[in-house]
Amino acid sequence: MDEGRELSLTIAQIVQRLKGSHLHSQIERQAKECLHQPEVKLDSLKEDVRSFLRTSGWEKKLQNAVYRELHVQLLPSHPIAPPEHLKEPLAYMRKAQASWEKRVLKSLNSMSTELGVPLARKRPAVEQKELSSKWNEMGTDEPDLSHFRPVYAPKDFLEVLISLRNPNHDSSEDVSARSHWGLIQVPLNVRDIPQLRQAYSELNLTTGQMGIEDHAHIHPDLFENEYVQIGKKVVTEQDSAAAQQYSRQGCPTGLRADLWALILNSTNQLQDVMHYEQLTAGVIQHDMLVDNLIYKDVKLTASNDDYYFVFEDFLYQVLLCFSRDTAVLEHFKYNSATPPRSYIQGKVGNEECAVVYPPNGVIPFHGFSMYAPLCFLYNEPSKLYSVFREMYIRHFFRLHSISSSPSGIVSLCLQFEQLLQTHLPQLFYHLRQIGAQPLRIAFKWMVRAFSGYLSTDQLLLLWDRILGYDSLEVVAVLAAAVFAFRAENLMEVTSLASAEAVLADLSTLKVMPLIQIFLFATAI
Repeated sequence: MDEGRELSLTIAQIVQRLKGSHLHSQIERQAKECLHQPEVKLDSLKEDVRSFLRTSGWEKKLQNAVYRELHVQLLPSHPIAPPEHLKEPLAYMRKAQASWEKRVLKSLNSMSTELGVPLARKRPAVEQKELSSKWNEMGTDEPDLSHFRPVYAPKDFLEVLISLRNPNHDSSEDVSARSHWGLIQVPLNVRDIPQLRQAYSELNLTTGQMGIEDHAHIHPDLFENEYVQIGKKVVTEQDSAAAQQYSRQGCPTGLRADLWALILNSTNQLQDVMHYEQLTAGVIQHDMLVDNLIYKDVKLTASNDDYYFVFEDFLYQVLLCFSRDTAVLEHFKYNSATPPRSYIQGKVGNEECAVVYPPNGVIPFHGFSMYAPLCFLYNEPSKLYSVFREMYIRHFFRLHSISSSPSGIVSLCLQFEQLLQTHLPQLFYHLRQIGAQPLRIAFKWMVRAFSGYLSTDQLLLLWDRILGYDSLEVVAVLAAAVFAFRAENLMEVTSLASAEAVLADLSTLKVMPLIQIFLFATAI
């Protein structure tokens, strides 16, 4: 498809999507109202209305909305490409994802049958009243969750990724035999260090960064003061593209909440607050089996975490509301996954009685609650919720679905292994020989984007770069950098258990120096 036609198709898609939005009706209303103003003349109507929208800030809001659509929507494909190609172009990936979904749904249905717990039920009035009264202190509740088990854990998912094979690829053709070193055996195109250096040029050793205490050419206080002033201008301008570019060098603590919301175009207007309140009402009215999985996951992970336990109530609120949010279903247009469907009781097999379950189409797994450490940034639940949802539908869904996307978990695993194998071959070979495949250790970090493993300030600095570069690649780079940093100790270990012990505590690591040194000081 030629560039002009592709651009026209992109514009048409964005216009179509924005036409039904709240922003469209707001701009339309403002344009009509400005017609009564004396400076708007009939002979220059079009220009005068445009000028009004520009000076009143509506043009900037429209630009941010378009910028968001460009980041979340699919690239225009060939006009006759089937719809499933928009979700995932490789047939074997689609097949593997569908098979995994069946397995997960079967596990959920089996749990429902074994425990005699319905997938969903309306709460009695007394129970609704009780939940409503303790909505802000759900962490104090201690329900018996001993019979509930996570539907799956990251290690189960890893086994599925390890078994992936491209039926059209003959691995014997690979003369170097290097592909056999790692666990991921699919031929995907991932970037090496020279390509990463080019893509992440703002992270080089001579550019000032938030999260680096000693800058080579500038006093840290001077850099930070000047950088904060620029950040304030970016927030004042309310420009999503500028905020994203700024975030590549890290966000100052006091500006991060505003910058992230701006990058994600999460406005938290009245309709967003109302939407959140409707979701809250939905949680209070109906009880779902997945609620128990959310409760259990928060208890097993965040409640035991030194950084997150104080936000336990917030986590319950956000995750329970998230499970009811049908707006999340929109992201399945570009997600290789398909929302799971269940049947109304007594109507199994009748497609007319099939419903998406849970309503957002996402079955939580062990560690899912660690995607929501945004509690550190937002104390207003509706704001926290809208930013979390946007983070999920832009980035985090890719960490637990099988796809060929460069930011997908399969590509990240392959990239991690290739970086390690290419630049630390002795270490990779040693670990492989003692039965401690590096990916078996690093996978749990990557599937959570390091949440729960790094200290909070370091995690937020890492996520600044995920948002700044609109990519999860930096997660694979950090995983390889951690192994490089601990290489000397790892060369001494003789088992998987001892290798895991060396890498058990990442809470003292400084993210940005590790990434910078690995990317820009490694010999190539």
